[in-house]
Amino acid sequence: MPVRLAIRVKPGGSRTQVGGSHDGRLIVKVAARPVEGQATEAALVAVAKALGIRRRDVSLLSGATSRDKVLELDGDVTQLTSKISDLHGS
Repeated sequence: MPVRLAIRVKPGGSRTQVGGSHDGRLIVKVAARPVEGQATEAALVAVAKALGIRRRDVSLLSGATSRDKVLELDGDVTQLTSKISDLHGS
């Protein structure tokens, strides 16, 4: 069963970082600029790495051109929700 995750992407940062919360959304800071989907792809890669899953297990459901996005994650639901909870608090 997939897990849905709402994220807030902050492009153009000095480094890529996943953690914290903005209006209930997980914050994903990426160094990539918001040009031709580069920031979106960087965010998906960063989320996959932070959660310990493969990039192909992370798909974009909505928000391709927005800072607010909804992702679908494939993997162990219990582990994913625990890791997501930890990341929201950091």
